[in-house]
Amino acid sequence: MDARHTTDKSKLPSRYVTEGPDRAPHRSYLYAMGLTREQIHQPLIGVASCWNEAAPCNISLMRQAQAVKKGVASAGGTPREFCTITVTDGIAMGHRGMRASLPSREVIADSVELTMRGHAYDALVGLAGCDKSLPGMMMAMVRLNVPSVFIYGGSILPGTFRGQPVTIQDLFEAVGKHSVGAMSDDDLEELEQVACPSAGACGAQFTANTMATVSEAIGLALPYSAGAPAPYEIRDRFCATAGEMVMELLAKNIRPRDIVTRKALENAATVVAASGGSTNAALHLPAIAHECGISFDLFDVAEIFKRTPYIADLKPGGRYVAKDLFEVGGIPLLMKTLLDGGYLHGDCLTVTGRTIAENLAKVAWNANQDVVRPSSQPITATGGVVGLKGNLAPEGAIVKVAGMPPEKQSFAGPARVFDNEEACFEAVKNRTYKEGEVLVIRYEGPRGGPGMREMLATTAALYGQGMGDKVALITDGRFSGATRGFCIGHVGPEAAVGGPIGLLQDGDLIRIDAIQGTLSVDLSDEELAQRRAAWQPRANDSTSGYLWKYAQTVGPAVTGAVTHPGGAQETLSYADI
Repeated sequence: MDARHTTDKSKLPSRYVTEGPDRAPHRSYLYAMGLTREQIHQPLIGVASCWNEAAPCNISLMRQAQAVKKGVASAGGTPREFCTITVTDGIAMGHRGMRASLPSREVIADSVELTMRGHAYDALVGLAGCDKSLPGMMMAMVRLNVPSVFIYGGSILPGTFRGQPVTIQDLFEAVGKHSVGAMSDDDLEELEQVACPSAGACGAQFTANTMATVSEAIGLALPYSAGAPAPYEIRDRFCATAGEMVMELLAKNIRPRDIVTRKALENAATVVAASGGSTNAALHLPAIAHECGISFDLFDVAEIFKRTPYIADLKPGGRYVAKDLFEVGGIPLLMKTLLDGGYLHGDCLTVTGRTIAENLAKVAWNANQDVVRPSSQPITATGGVVGLKGNLAPEGAIVKVAGMPPEKQSFAGPARVFDNEEACFEAVKNRTYKEGEVLVIRYEGPRGGPGMREMLATTAALYGQGMGDKVALITDGRFSGATRGFCIGHVGPEAAVGGPIGLLQDGDLIRIDAIQGTLSVDLSDEELAQRRAAWQPRANDSTSGYLWKYAQTVGPAVTGAVTHPGGAQETLSYADI
């Protein structure tokens, strides 16, 4: 190594770009961008953000990335900023665009991987702000296994409608009220203009904030960093610290797979259940585990949900939003009472270089708040999300019960079958369904959609009509983190591969019991076998382009709807090239 350079890059990926006479052409491109000799020979740190102008959840990420870059530079690294895509669920919701949402998780992970590999960056700080970009960025981190720190862009502030706090959930449900004449055109327009008053992701414990909570619990994000709303200036301090911290991780060679262990995944599932988080976590946690080569499927997640108390009174099932949680003590307050109650593994390593228990050692209980209850005094004794299994879902299903009284957690009724979301939404909008029915939305799974769409528009319309607890819904697709009511998603196997949900007929009696964890149909094995023999695959219209490609490779929801063999099949990690 050139004696002028103080950084030993002999084991860092960037040596392939910056070191030795053979790399003079490579260095010339770096000089063209204004880098100095010293900067070129420092570690090159990828600063990846999902910035775009598609939605408020992403709009502040570029600003925050500048603070990360300052932190990297101050600690002796050379930041290299790049962006990847985001498909924002709120805008993709309720139309064909939602088929792009879950596939975007894979594109985010893949594109970050390719950028890091192609330019031989040594470490990564990843910024994400929306439902699929958070897990996608974390998947890229553990896949690459270079020292990494995750940064959440922060949540939106609650809106105010005629003196009352509101979120985007209220607006989706207002569409249902409007459809039955319970809200005027003028009132709906007024609400849409005030529901989202700032930058940031949807403010309640929907999917983005659920996965933000996961980022701290799993150890990839700095304590408190995932709770501060996007407009708060303190976010820039967290970002700068993340830039500094990734350089410490690089010096100590602490890698994501040292942090994301089986125990860390269990911690993540625990905070999801305790906070009444999104059912989508049961899709994303197995996918993150898959990147590490760890087997951790929907049933493993559901087992943790079953033994975890539900203690955070957060919307959509509760009263508060992410801003409220941050201001009373943040995610560490939630984690500390879970740790004290024996529900978390305190010995898991984090990006601070310390363990969960060490990070939480000085967190004091805040008795002057009611956002989070002590783990010994839960809202309910079991988690706000429940796994289901039965002859209708041999590969499992998931339902969010946070905020639902026990007497509402079982349901039996005749099936009303729809082969896509639009058909069901039309029936809801026109009120051609009946109280007591189980609305079945199928051929919306990972392959069948393709893309495993979310169904918030339909469920919110039901609530707006006052029918949210008078019918149940099941789908091989997904339900939004903002969904309320008895809505069962991720039913597997999906209809497109001949799963039992694809064999249902109108009038079949479906039984759902979230307390016992069962989802079944009153059909004999013989009747199901006869229907399966007569079943024919159903084509969809995604016959080319990315959605076609996705449908060829995507696996079942039970293991995370992943698209490649994962860490278990890896023979050489990028970090070790």
